[in-house]
Amino acid sequence: MRLSKYISDTGYCSRREADRLISAGRLTVNGTRARVGDEVAEGDDIRLDGEKIRPRAAAKGQRKHVYIALNKPVGVTCTTDESVKGNIVDFVDHDQRIFPIGRLDKDSEGLILLTSNGDIVNEILRAENKLEKEYWVGTNKTVTEEFLRAMAKGVPVHGQMTLPCKTSKLGAVGFKIILVQGLNRQIRLMAAHFRYRVKQLVRMRIGTVKLGHLKPGQWRNLTDAELRSLLPQRTDW
Repeated sequence: MRLSKYISDTGYCSRREADRLISAGRLTVNGTRARVGDEVAEGDDIRLDGEKIRPRAAAKGQRKHVYIALNKPVGVTCTTDESVKGNIVDFVDHDQRIFPIGRLDKDSEGLILLTSNGDIVNEILRAENKLEKEYWVGTNKTVTEEFLRAMAKGVPVHGQMTLPCKTSKLGAVGFKIILVQGLNRQIRLMAAHFRYRVKQLVRMRIGTVKLGHLKPGQWRNLTDAELRSLLPQRTDW
């Protein structure tokens, strides 16, 4: 198969990103610098920056569906509409048909989950699951304790008061906020209510699933433990 597809199949990144890594000279096959379009075979020694890239486990025991965590960069739109330039499906470029679980604003970045299993999306998104979502936010001015307390109590957004949340300071102009809601542009509108402008917004965690060391544009497969935490009643992954 093509080298870029092999890398995508390992779950390291999309084929498009793999081609970029190959063009940058960061991949070798059997000790030779790889080129875009190279073919690889079983048993080939494939390395990224000197570290061996290993294939996924054999087909036996593999999941029925794809569940991945992506570090979405700014500018990628969380839609399956292929007519939208920069849509998340084209960006990931997965072999299977996948779609996002929930959304993350185009101007925001960080953790978002995607899957090929449409049956579980509503289960994860249902409000009663109370999944915490943690964000790190950079603003245009000094963050005060008064601002954080007011944000935590609730703010009028879209004609309703937001649910109480957790807030804490991150440096002079940054803060952390943990929500169990997902209203459209919620954090930006909450901050704007107090005349703060959000300059950077990064989602760091959804439930027990953490962004971790994923770089912007990189994705990985969810672990069994993460899936169990998201879908405690199911085993048909």
